[in-house]
Amino acid sequence: MTREAAIAAASGLLDDGSLLALLARRVACPTPSQDADSGPGLWRYLEQEMAPDLRRIGFTCSIHANPTGKGGPFLIGRRIEDEKLPTLLTYGHGDTVRGLDAEWHEGLSPYVLTQRGERLYGRGIVDNKGQHCCNLAALEAVLKVRGRLGFNVIILLETSEEVGSPGIDEFCRAHRDELRADVLIASDGPRLVPDVPALVLGTRGALSMDLRVKYREGGHHSGNWGGLLANPGVRLAHAIASIIDRDGHVLVRDILPERIPNSVRAALAHCAVDGGEDGPEINHWWGERGLTAAEKVFGWNTFEVLAFKCGHPEAPVNAVPPEAFARCQIRYTVDRPPDTFIPAIRKHLAEAGFDDVTVEPVKSGAEWAATRMDPDGPWPRFVAESIQRSTGKAPMVVPNAGGSLPNDTFAVTLGLPTLYIPHSYSGCSQHAPNEHALLPLMREGLQIAAGVFWDLGEQEWPK
Repeated sequence: MTREAAIAAASGLLDDGSLLALLARRVACPTPSQDADSGPGLWRYLEQEMAPDLRRIGFTCSIHANPTGKGGPFLIGRRIEDEKLPTLLTYGHGDTVRGLDAEWHEGLSPYVLTQRGERLYGRGIVDNKGQHCCNLAALEAVLKVRGRLGFNVIILLETSEEVGSPGIDEFCRAHRDELRADVLIASDGPRLVPDVPALVLGTRGALSMDLRVKYREGGHHSGNWGGLLANPGVRLAHAIASIIDRDGHVLVRDILPERIPNSVRAALAHCAVDGGEDGPEINHWWGERGLTAAEKVFGWNTFEVLAFKCGHPEAPVNAVPPEAFARCQIRYTVDRPPDTFIPAIRKHLAEAGFDDVTVEPVKSGAEWAATRMDPDGPWPRFVAESIQRSTGKAPMVVPNAGGSLPNDTFAVTLGLPTLYIPHSYSGCSQHAPNEHALLPLMREGLQIAAGVFWDLGEQEWPK
């Protein structure tokens, strides 16, 4: 009955094939929440896949419809050893993006788990079925070796994360007592570098907006009217260029942090950004001047143009277009209130002479706010020490991920310290064809999770 035995039992689940068989069954259950007819598959994943396995290891489970009617169901699983013990909340999402079946490599299918060398292909294998299933497998390994956990566990599974987690905040408010815990530890997203563990303490927020210039109804012949009619595409391009320059340096400083806190900068000094052999090459000349790559992504705000349309780009015609549109987005940290961003953009455009550009917020579904923990806090130290003990590697401690999750529900609504231990890497093709896990990372993820769960049952929890 040792920590090493629990870690060996967890990683052994890959060797005996039992975890791969379980993952194959769950990958084969299509759960693309972006599809309007995905409801039955989302319910089936919770009712037929997750709930029976959880009940087998002592959880009581309840499955609930989405309170907003705009998303999939939720599962709450509770394993209470003793009401006096501290309680861990963990989280995962059973929905995926669409399969994109026709775009996968020859011989691969999104809903057939396939191993090729050290890669394990299948939709959801990293985002997020594989990650929450690894954590639950490690939890069971600890339970079998020690005979008890030494703490209580609550799991929350949702099925609408890929469409912005509609209803999750309302659901957690309504079920606050059932979800009451001392800390959230879960797994989602990628590591920064494939072979170095990561510990992520929050997320950046995302705010989308539409910039639009509209002058008239309908286009007009460019030969007869070109040079006489203002071109909305040209105007909008110059308006955007006044917000962000040609090298990605944001010129509207009121949408940026005033500074990066010292503890955040110190943590990011040990972080690198590397997507692995399949990841894109970083353009180091792009973005905020004077910042490292890690500081640009994890410690700063960015302004992105996600889409730009003028005229009929799929079939251009000889006409001055009547309007132009751009979907833009700000990814932001906790350092500046997001409700100031659109007023700041509008004020800047008006002062720059672009009164003809309208700016409107977009309710895209994913309106998660930014969250961040102090990297020097007691929970990050506790979990980082556990990870290093299990792997011999010091994890990269990331104050907040570059992307977004509904972590504000856990950190703000439920008031919890939140820590994520990703078992994937940024070159895994999540959200794209050929999504895959790396088996060495999955094995190390099992070992890390088993070590953390063991330590939670042996040591006093941070306050």
